[in-house]
Amino acid sequence: MLKYSKVFGLIVFVFLFVMCNQKNKNESKETILKGSLDITVDETVKPIVDDQVAVFEGTYYDAKITAKPKSEVELINDLLNKKTKVAVTARNLTAEELKRFDKSKINPRVTPFAIDAIALISNKSNNDTLIALKSVIDFMQGKKDTGIKGLVFDNPNSSTVRYMKELAKVKDIPATGAFSFKTNDEVIKFVSENDGMIGIVGVNWLYQPSPNMSETIKKINVLSVKGLKDDNYYSPTQTDIALNKYPLARDLFIINCQGYNGLGMGLASFMAGEIGQRIVLKSGLMPVKTPSRKLNIRTQILKDKE
Repeated sequence: MLKYSKVFGLIVFVFLFVMCNQKNKNESKETILKGSLDITVDETVKPIVDDQVAVFEGTYYDAKITAKPKSEVELINDLLNKKTKVAVTARNLTAEELKRFDKSKINPRVTPFAIDAIALISNKSNNDTLIALKSVIDFMQGKKDTGIKGLVFDNPNSSTVRYMKELAKVKDIPATGAFSFKTNDEVIKFVSENDGMIGIVGVNWLYQPSPNMSETIKKINVLSVKGLKDDNYYSPTQTDIALNKYPLARDLFIINCQGYNGLGMGLASFMAGEIGQRIVLKSGLMPVKTPSRKLNIRTQILKDKE
């Protein structure tokens, strides 16, 4: 019996040794600039991440990154359950989530890279392009006479739904007068075809629509929003976001739980660096760091050759 126990113990030891050795080999094949990596992306901000990945891969030819869109709830669960190691989110990790990572001896590296906004949209036939945030909150709280016919959300588990529920201090979206789909494109399409509806989407999908949505975007209005602190209306533009005026702005993060110097670190550094911040600026979102500009100053005016 003792003999069999020793043999079994030896087999287990060899198995664990081989698995650890294989893991080290896999990790050694991946560096911050080469290898392959699957990342999970908040569906509401996928266009900007696609741009970042495309330029990153175009700069570092040995890197292959696949961005998989999911709702915020699915994304966070994947991180906590170690189904994904790198994710792009529209919020930071909570204290409770950090405790769970700590129990697993994982130290997530959280890197902010952009400031996004939640946009309110209406059908083009609606001549009123102004809306008070209080009216939206009142509707979310089930109050009557808000002047809103209905709200249209994307996935019920999305970051936009979570954001609006927290803002209105409610646990669920209204049982009546609220509609939800699966994607931001579906919300935009529904609003473009139905008068009186207010859609709630990530502004990234409006600034960077997919080719098949270009005509649909022309059929909606992006509303200017009056916040809770003053009587002015602001739009989800770079200027109003930069001045901290637009009331529905939010930070974007890339969370890396790889635990070694892999592509996750390389992508995060790229997105928060000079090139990545220029990509954010060009996309219509607000970079967390303003990209530098080089100016050539002439000491004299050069005359054109005659």
